[in-house]
Amino acid sequence: MTIRERTEVREKKTLSVYAKASCDSAGRARFEQPCEYRTCYQRDRDRIIHSKAFRRLKDKTQVFLAPEGDHYRTRLTHTLEVAQIARTIARALELNEDLTEAAALGHDLGHTPFGHAGERALNELAPGGFSHNGQSLRVVDRLENDGAGLNLTVEVRDGILCHTGDKRADTLEGRIIHFADRIAYINHDIDDAVRADILRQDAIPHEITDQLGRTKSERIDALVTDIIMTSMDQPDIMQSDAKRAAMEMLRDFMFETVYKNPVAKGEEGKVVEMISKLYEYYVERPDSLPPDVMTNVLSEGVEPAVCDYIAGMTDRFCVAKYVELFVPQGWQRI
Repeated sequence: MTIRERTEVREKKTLSVYAKASCDSAGRARFEQPCEYRTCYQRDRDRIIHSKAFRRLKDKTQVFLAPEGDHYRTRLTHTLEVAQIARTIARALELNEDLTEAAALGHDLGHTPFGHAGERALNELAPGGFSHNGQSLRVVDRLENDGAGLNLTVEVRDGILCHTGDKRADTLEGRIIHFADRIAYINHDIDDAVRADILRQDAIPHEITDQLGRTKSERIDALVTDIIMTSMDQPDIMQSDAKRAAMEMLRDFMFETVYKNPVAKGEEGKVVEMISKLYEYYVERPDSLPPDVMTNVLSEGVEPAVCDYIAGMTDRFCVAKYVELFVPQGWQRI
């Protein structure tokens, strides 16, 4: 047997009956010869990590726009925290860690520059709307690898698409990503908000801290432990009623005190204006798009291609293109 085949046999022997074993994958849209030493989900993970979209996450906003400081989260560090939490849960429940990690690493590949402000702007502009999870799937299916896509497995694609929104992932590994994403962003956003002096740890209501703890580590541990214990030997990924209620209270608290706070969101109007101007410019002048984007203009139309181009921008590149197109050259040096 090859190394991969031995790994697949070991998975069958050791993973939960509810796990998605690599040898049971529904496969890829385009057939490929299996790797001799990596399972299909390991290959998906590697393809995502080596993709251009993954590298761009390092310069995409998580919550705070252009924060002054080295320790604020970016979309990349958020992704890594989600993957770490997701793998911890998957390992404890004897689910497929490689599938879980691949879906976690790919879940935000389609996120816009400037976080959810950019997402809302494109949702208003694009015909049919825009969602970052749908765009993440488009990135791996259509945009990466010079338009060939990454040809990921059905299960990883499903986990990427269903990490947010009403549709639940088909695998338990994919369902973990929904919870890991929330656990990660709520807790690291508290950390960043404290760092930005717009939130005090002791301001979190005691109804929440009594359930989840007072520090980031305590909260993450409480939520992860609860999911593991509640989901153990179950055909689903679940939270207890008490922890789910506390987490929803914490999320509501964060929306009121941080996500709507002018310090974190005061510049969002400028983001919307910038993305709107860029979108209108390229829709009216598609010949100004890069050659690789023009290929999509010819096959799918101008507006989807412009949406792809802007969604793929980093924060820095988006600002640079705006300055290049709309700020007179003499003023650019001031």
